[in-house]
Amino acid sequence: MNPQDNVTPSADSLAREAKKAAKKGGLPPVHLWNPPFCGDLDIRIKRDGTWFYLGTPIGRAPLVRLFSTILKREGDRYYLVTPVEKVGITVDDAPFVAVDFEVAGEGEGQALTFHTNVGDSATAGPDHPIRVERDAETGEPAPYVVIRAGLEALIDRKSFYRLVDLGVHATHEGQGWFGLWSGGVFWPLIPSAELR
Repeated sequence: MNPQDNVTPSADSLAREAKKAAKKGGLPPVHLWNPPFCGDLDIRIKRDGTWFYLGTPIGRAPLVRLFSTILKREGDRYYLVTPVEKVGITVDDAPFVAVDFEVAGEGEGQALTFHTNVGDSATAGPDHPIRVERDAETGEPAPYVVIRAGLEALIDRKSFYRLVDLGVHATHEGQGWFGLWSGGVFWPLIPSAELR
C-alpha cells in the first residue's frame, strides 16, 4: 500500500463528504457548517502548496482537490469540515498558490483572473482583494489574492513578475503607489517613492 493512500478514518470520511459535494457540482457550503471539533489531523500545507499527510506528500491531485473544497478558515486556524465533523490542519502560509493568471481589458477596466494549484479561479476585485506583505528582514514582497471565503493564494514568483509588468503609478489614499487595476479597484503594491 502506498503511504499516501493510508488515510485515517477521519480523513477518509472527510474525503467521502467532499466527493458527495463535488457530485452535486460546485463547492460545498462549508460556510454553513459548524460541526463539533474532533481534534487535529496530521495534514500540512507547505508554503509551495504541497499537501502532506503524516509527513508524506499527497501525490494524488484529485484527493488534494477534494480536501481543498472542504477547507475553512476561522480566525488564524484552518480546518477541514463536513456537516458532522471538523478537524484542524496546519497551513504554513496560504492554503493555495496562484500559479497563473489571465488579463482582460486594460487601465481601470482591467480584470486579473487568478488560477490556483488546486483548480480554483478568482478575478481580483472587491470580493477578491490583492495584498502584499513585506518580509521584515529582507523587504521581499509576498503577494496574495483572496480566492474564496477568506482563503488566500500566495501569488507565485513568475506570476508576480508578470503582474509587475502590468503595474502603473497612481494616487491611493493621498500617496503615490505602484500597483494594479482589477475589478474596478486599484491594488497598491509598493509606494512609488521606494521604486526611485
